[in-house]
Amino acid sequence: MDDASMDKVYSTQDLIEILQSERQACLRGERLHLSEKAGSGHPVIDQFLKTEGIQKYTAYQGFKSAVHHYQREHGVSGLVWQQVDIDGQSLEFPAAHHHLLALPQDVQQMREALPNILGYWECLTAAMDLYLAVNRGKDFVPIAGEELEAIAHRTDWATIRAWQRQDFLEILLQLGWGQPADAAHWRSWPTSGSEYIHAVRPGCQPIC
Repeated sequence: MDDASMDKVYSTQDLIEILQSERQACLRGERLHLSEKAGSGHPVIDQFLKTEGIQKYTAYQGFKSAVHHYQREHGVSGLVWQQVDIDGQSLEFPAAHHHLLALPQDVQQMREALPNILGYWECLTAAMDLYLAVNRGKDFVPIAGEELEAIAHRTDWATIRAWQRQDFLEILLQLGWGQPADAAHWRSWPTSGSEYIHAVRPGCQPIC
């Protein structure tokens, strides 16, 4: 974001495009956080990254933090609208973009959409087997409907994704709380987090 455009208030889509461009620049090595030598601070990431990789990663994280500050300062939403179409039934719902911050009003909008998302899920998965992802998504354990209701009761927001082929259907329900941008990362637990429920046809196992 250059000085000549300081009087412009960037839209959600503007910020998404800016972040995508900056991310590519960081990956190409055009942005390096040269003072970063020891590590990114995330042990799982550090074991796979060399010093230059860590510099690229932290450069992008620093830029993303600046964008999040800009969102707060100017009230720019971090929401995008997503649509799923499963077995001929469609649903459109608000979700936080994975690189943007969800403002308090964004989280409230997601919370208001929760009943519609859960109703859509229940309608589609009534005859399906349900599994809870455990061990950071590496394993799956069967879950009963009443257990899912208990999780949903303490949920702030939800998203749905689906993978479908001619002979296979898997529907993923993410039930989250706190800041959506942090919910997928275990390091943010318990302030922000999410549970993942996988629905598959009887006799099948989750693959995603």
